[in-house]
Amino acid sequence: MQLSNKEPVILSSTYASSNRSGENFIKDHLFSYQYSGSLIINDGKTIKTFQPGEFRLSIRNKLAKFTKQVPSAGEYHSVSVVFGQALLREFALEYSYKAHRRHVHDSVILLQQYKHYQDYFTSLTPFLQSDATLDDSIINLKIKEALLTLLKLQPDLEDILFDFSEPAKIDIADYMEQNFRFNLSMQRFAYMTGRSVSSFKRDFKQVFGISPGRWLLSRRLKEAYNLIKHHGYTPSNVYIMLGFEDISHFSRSFKSKFGTSPSRLSA
Repeated sequence: MQLSNKEPVILSSTYASSNRSGENFIKDHLFSYQYSGSLIINDGKTIKTFQPGEFRLSIRNKLAKFTKQVPSAGEYHSVSVVFGQALLREFALEYSYKAHRRHVHDSVILLQQYKHYQDYFTSLTPFLQSDATLDDSIINLKIKEALLTLLKLQPDLEDILFDFSEPAKIDIADYMEQNFRFNLSMQRFAYMTGRSVSSFKRDFKQVFGISPGRWLLSRRLKEAYNLIKHHGYTPSNVYIMLGFEDISHFSRSFKSKFGTSPSRLSA
């Protein structure tokens, strides 16, 4: 469920039948509470599992693969408050907040356990009813309440929430080796490495000697071979893990490169 068709939103995620997996480019910060089930996050560097009763902050301009795990008896349920950039800029001006330094963070961080966080998410219950008819001004107030609560209890979050800078130009080789498993567009890879698309393609060719598209396909296939041959992964698991659109495309590309199908290799 999503409240408001504009920037400020409150999101509810509920699944009752099966686990859900995918990947996200985290466009905006999200303040979330895990009611039931668990969330596994893999950002290419670390794997974290968030359990029922825990609070987390997802960091904007980050990548994350996720698995939403439904418990054996019950459902997966989480609620998130989205902090859009326009609202954060308005809030920063109103309350005189600003980032004082830049930090390196994981895509999603575990927040401390405070009863005030629990009380806040309990207060959102009326907003998540199917017949809720609340205008954006009320939603804005609830989002500002979330920000005030977070900053009161964990003031160090100021440097994260009010860092409005865009990704800086970084080393392409390191970034691509860490994130080749993500199924991103060329525009998004360029943005995340602090470049225009044309600069990204030019710099990439200088570093790797081939185009980004050809390198990504080759690198993903090599990783797929390694996972299937030496670690016992199945083709149906690998193609999702490595950013392929579908298993047919993965199988064709794999056979073209290695002369055998991934299913035969795994047999």
